Amino acid sequence: MLKDEMERALNEQLKWEIYSGYLYLSMAAYFENLGLQGFSQWMKAQSAEEIMHAMKFYKFIFERDGKVVLQEIPAPPKEWKNPEEVFEFAYKHEQEVTGRINNLMSLAKKLEDYATENFLQWFVEEQVEEEASFKEILSKLRLIKNDPQGLFYLDKELSQRPLDFNLLMTQV
Repeated sequence: MLKDEMERALNEQLKWEIYSGYLYLSMAAYFENLGLQGFSQWMKAQSAEEIMHAMKFYKFIFERDGKVVLQEIPAPPKEWKNPEEVFEFAYKHEQEVTGRINNLMSLAKKLEDYATENFLQWFVEEQVEEEASFKEILSKLRLIKNDPQGLFYLDKELSQRPLDFNLLMTQV
């Protein structure tokens, strides 16, 4: 059974995972408006992944006999100057998410909630991957500096990321 403090914190993280999905969907729409379908595809896949993360929290709270309390989701930004600014924003966002996961882990340790600590370990590892993937794309964008040919090739590369909502939902 979850302690009240842990349940509130997990519900707060559930909200931020949904917000992350909403944010990346907004970024996908931004790219779609620019005609960068590969960037949009990549962000749609990222959005779906974040919703899958939210569903992991949702399921875990119930498994621990907790109560899911959905909270208001703030509207994400919808305009950026260029693709590099989008990925800079997203990279910083992922760093914030890492901080939130680390805070949850600290709370689980403090409360001696070993089941939650074990559950959160997957997210600790996932955040390493998340930050690395955003940083890699951001580094490429910084190198090409909005060069149309470079953007074209990167757009093509990013279009290779699969977008399978059914696969993601079966992982929950």
